[in-house]
Amino acid sequence: MKKIKLDKPRSGSQLVLDTLKSLGVDTIFGYPGGAVLPLYDALYDYDGIQHILARHEQGATHEAEGYAKSSGKLGVALVTSGPGATNAVTGIADANADSVPMLVFTGQVATKGIGKDAFQEADIIGITMPITKYNYQIRETEDIPRVITEAVHIATTGRPGPVVIDLPKDISAKEVTVINDTALVLPSYQPTVEPNAMQLKKIVGVLGKKKRPLMLVGGGVNYANAHAELVAFAEKHQIPVVSSLLGLGSMPVDNPLFLGMGGMHGSYAANMALAETDYLINIGSRFDDRLASKPDLFLKNATVAHIDIDPAEIGKIVKTDLPVVGDAKRALEILLEVTPPETNYSKWLEEVQDNAKRAPYSFEAETGVNKPQEVIKLIGEITDGEAIIVTDVGQHQMWAAQWYPYKNSRQLVTSGGLGTMGFGIPAAIGAKLANPDKNVIVFVGDGGFQMTNQELAILNGYGIAIKVVLFNNHSLGMVRQWQESFYEERRSQSVFDSEPDFQLLAAAYGLKHDKFLDPKTISDDLKVITENVPMVLEVGISQKEQVYPMVPAGWHNDEMLGVKFNA
Repeated sequence: MKKIKLDKPRSGSQLVLDTLKSLGVDTIFGYPGGAVLPLYDALYDYDGIQHILARHEQGATHEAEGYAKSSGKLGVALVTSGPGATNAVTGIADANADSVPMLVFTGQVATKGIGKDAFQEADIIGITMPITKYNYQIRETEDIPRVITEAVHIATTGRPGPVVIDLPKDISAKEVTVINDTALVLPSYQPTVEPNAMQLKKIVGVLGKKKRPLMLVGGGVNYANAHAELVAFAEKHQIPVVSSLLGLGSMPVDNPLFLGMGGMHGSYAANMALAETDYLINIGSRFDDRLASKPDLFLKNATVAHIDIDPAEIGKIVKTDLPVVGDAKRALEILLEVTPPETNYSKWLEEVQDNAKRAPYSFEAETGVNKPQEVIKLIGEITDGEAIIVTDVGQHQMWAAQWYPYKNSRQLVTSGGLGTMGFGIPAAIGAKLANPDKNVIVFVGDGGFQMTNQELAILNGYGIAIKVVLFNNHSLGMVRQWQESFYEERRSQSVFDSEPDFQLLAAAYGLKHDKFLDPKTISDDLKVITENVPMVLEVGISQKEQVYPMVPAGWHNDEMLGVKFNA
């Protein structure tokens, strides 16, 4: 391998920082420990990279995720060996499930101690192999720039994902005067970006033969920044659009062609369209089980076109008639250039839009009780639908998906595939750091709040003005809902008999805080959310509140519980 001479000796840790900076990284989330002390010493007076000191390694990885999901930039986390690395596993797995471009550095014991059960040693390469796009353990200091350059390329191209670099302590401390060539040579990694134009032409051609076409859009559209092209294509052909959870924001919710989110807690209009379409064009969605709960019947009578950057997803769940591997934005650009056949979908559009009017999302008012749906709707009005919305996982996540009026790509930051409780607060921190001029609001339940609320400690120190809206129903709401629906109301370990005083906890962190219990004043109470300071706003809600509509696991999309039709 070609060697490159340095102008002066550099330690492995300095090479790490130099390489990251040269690749455009300016923010790292991390937590120090013995195996990464050389790196932290190099960070002490290093110019050009900001380090955010998390309060837990899981928090650091979720912060990196929120940073990446909301901006499209690479998220970077740095943790120590052993328990530091294993604490980061949840965030790595979450990033893998949701295709998040993330680079995680894990410290490792010195090379002579590897495999000898040294203090704070863990085989993080073996542990993370199934949950990363790729991982490395560096054994030569001269290889640091090459490996990091490769890792960033792999994490951010094709289908994005997390890459782990395990860095032994002696490798990061050693000084060198030469490095290995950093030129990318990856013959076995050549993701297909340019889609097949002939296949795309066929996709448009089929439109002339069908009566009930539908587009399904997933996170891949948001990740490819293809929202403008999506809207243009849907409007050009007058095709209704359904999104997955991670696809929300790719089309404004007030567009008359948008039917809402499909799947388990999707809208009536979206799920009925999925059940009745004769031609589905899927762009960037992997047909996950929350959307296609009964895959043997899902789209059984429809022609299916599937455009995805990852060839492994095409045909994995649903039989595909027209497969296209490639970038979603590039695919839509080509689709827009194809001369369309003569079509008239007015009857189909009337049908799906009538379904949207007949059974919109709804909730029943209760005297003296705050409704979480109303709270989210009010926040949408107060923020004019422009805030970045971050959620934890549970009932509030689905209410946020249903009721906030999303307008923009990358506007919803949530844990989709892994469904990680504790994601919300740290992810909001990362999102705010990536988007300092945006209002970042995180919806969280009292369960998830208690998993990672230690990250609130960093808000004032770094001036991170996130707004935490804590829905408190003194229970694990989604678990309780399933128990009430399918386990004879046996609420086994899903109700909190005691909880801390969250107002005192917020005060202990020095944060602006309030508790809202009166629905008569809630619309005025929530106006505080426009202030540019970090805050915790606790909203008491009923323990009986459910998320509807609901397609139970294993049921078909048109088998929805809790649908309420207008009179």
